[in-house]
Amino acid sequence: MTAAWVRPTSRVLVLDRDRRLLLFGSRGAAPDAGDPVRFWYAPGGGVEDGEDLRTAAARELAEEVGLRVDPAALEGPVWLRRHVAAWGDRLVDSRETFFVLRDVVHEVDGRGRTELELAADEPHRWWSAAEIGARGVRFAPRELPTALPALLSGPWSGPPRVVC
Repeated sequence: MTAAWVRPTSRVLVLDRDRRLLLFGSRGAAPDAGDPVRFWYAPGGGVEDGEDLRTAAARELAEEVGLRVDPAALEGPVWLRRHVAAWGDRLVDSRETFFVLRDVVHEVDGRGRTELELAADEPHRWWSAAEIGARGVRFAPRELPTALPALLSGPWSGPPRVVC
């Protein structure tokens, strides 16, 4: 395996009016039909050349969720996370920056996803804080069940929190 590819990444914690969080379910890099979800994560992806983190987050929402928002509507950054993992034959060192979008009313439309994202066949769902806090489900970041309540209490103020 070659040296890790450092990939700046933007993610959005999308909260609906009931303070439920939109998450996607990952089945792994090369899932077979019917594979179970291995973990749940927030929409987002890599920052493209010339983009800032906030603009990338808004673009990713449009592509993955079909939700178009002004980058200025995103709150934060609220969390920072570093995640190193193999993706196929490549080691990816993902430097994730999380933003929040509150009070969303939206039906997910994934028609803007890439061919690779569509092939991953990832489900999505809205999760309550109680469901996220239940045991037996894996999330990325792992600290989501304990870090989420601070976000739900209102607008974020202060520096971003490092989560793992």
